[in-house]
Amino acid sequence: MSRRFHAPVVLPADPSCSLLRDAVVDVAEDGRITFCGPRAEAPEWSGAVTELAGILLPGLVNTHAHSPMTLLRGMGGDLPLLRWLREIIWPAEAKLRPEDIRAGMLLGSLEMLRHGVTTSAEMYFEGEQLADAVLTTGGRVLIAPPVMDLPTLGLTWRSSLDAIEKWIDTDGLRFGPGDRVELGYGPHSAYMLSPEGLAATAESAAARGALVQIHVAEAALEDTAQREEFGSVPKLLEQVGLLQGRMIAAHAIHLSDEDIELFAKYRVGVGHCPGSNAKLASGIARIAELRAAGVDVGIGTDGPASNDDIDLWEEIRLTAMFARLATGDSTVLTAADVFMLATRGGAAALSRPDIGALEPGRWADMVHVDVDGPAFAAGLDVPDEHLLSNLVWAAGSRHVRDVWVAGEQVVADGESTRVERAKVQAAAGEAAARLR
Repeated sequence: MSRRFHAPVVLPADPSCSLLRDAVVDVAEDGRITFCGPRAEAPEWSGAVTELAGILLPGLVNTHAHSPMTLLRGMGGDLPLLRWLREIIWPAEAKLRPEDIRAGMLLGSLEMLRHGVTTSAEMYFEGEQLADAVLTTGGRVLIAPPVMDLPTLGLTWRSSLDAIEKWIDTDGLRFGPGDRVELGYGPHSAYMLSPEGLAATAESAAARGALVQIHVAEAALEDTAQREEFGSVPKLLEQVGLLQGRMIAAHAIHLSDEDIELFAKYRVGVGHCPGSNAKLASGIARIAELRAAGVDVGIGTDGPASNDDIDLWEEIRLTAMFARLATGDSTVLTAADVFMLATRGGAAALSRPDIGALEPGRWADMVHVDVDGPAFAAGLDVPDEHLLSNLVWAAGSRHVRDVWVAGEQVVADGESTRVERAKVQAAAGEAAARLR
């Protein structure tokens, strides 16, 4: 049914990052927002009303994840990126069964929803299992099955591409209640795929209007051959046609000024993953320069085997702190800036103007933050900047109480309304034990 949500504070994530007092959000039967604004300016309402005691804000958008890797947490956690992949992760993934991947995605989706993350961009195998898991928890997902040559997993880029094309042509780009699932392409990286494979991916994705998710310039030593031949990975991606379509570049750490200009020219999104990048000692992305150039930047967790908690609230803080350290400027990213990167900015980086903000026409993906705790001891009657600072720097995921996706409540008082957490954790635990 249609419903009005009333809260003392609403953060709509509009372009000016407004903070609305005594405000409402109206949601239609189809799960889309019809009004967001002060209650005094709202249209007359005779339907159901949900009264909330804290802050209502858009669901957070995780722009880069490999959430089924919840099963691989703790494995090789003290290795650099390329050794970690080649010696630990890829051999373990070769043992995964489809049902294991579903179990890992169920746990990851549940964990993110309880943290207020309503959307995640996932690059992982067995995309059908990912879709089924997220439709079960009630979350929202953009799935990018990998396109790569990986003999240990029996993958070739051509067979991977054929499978994605068949899936999209059969089910469409988006499906599920509230368009919960979007399909796309996941060429792993320039160093794991030939220029021919990258070009074929670009052509196939462009023909279908699909998003491409790809790792770009994550580690300094990962793409030396490509840089020697083409100058940089972004230059290679431009040459093969990938930049001309919908694309989000995960990590994007080791970029030159010219690379950043290319991303800005082609409206390439960036999925910034500060926690994973720090854990793997990969480097700090040039977020200040990317934003100054007009590049759409969102925040991601990366996989839960290289992060390891897929808690976007932590990534919000790390994004601000690392940018300040990198520039020596404590004002370079404010609390408002990073809140916007995790909501509206993430949606823009994924080319999804239907999520990431509380605006008419967008899906009602919403999070209720409880203010009964030390982080909000000063109360809500403080200056707007002070309240937003407390939310970003002090509150975190532990204050998330309720979550809605497309207007449907999927978390109530901190627990899923769709699945039993104990059963999900037990199933994932059994799969993880077998892998070890």
